[in-house]
Amino acid sequence: MVRIRLQRFGKKKSPFYRIVCADSRSPRDGRFIEIIGHWDPKRKIFDINKERYIYWIQRGAQPTDIVESLVRNFKVFEKESSQSQS
Repeated sequence: MVRIRLQRFGKKKSPFYRIVCADSRSPRDGRFIEIIGHWDPKRKIFDINKERYIYWIQRGAQPTDIVESLVRNFKVFEKESSQSQS
């Protein structure tokens, strides 16, 4: 099963995460299929490729709880819907 999850980078006490699509059996920082975004919790920067996120969701990829809450909290998809209603 493919999971959309975080892959940790950065130095000690200064994490930086990539949002990747990876097989659920691979280790957290191991092999991945594709990088679709990044998150910097210190500077509160969250960036994700919406088209690739939707593509992987449609293909059956399961986002982890943290990735799902980040997408919801940063309101990634609400910006599009409010613009289309205008």
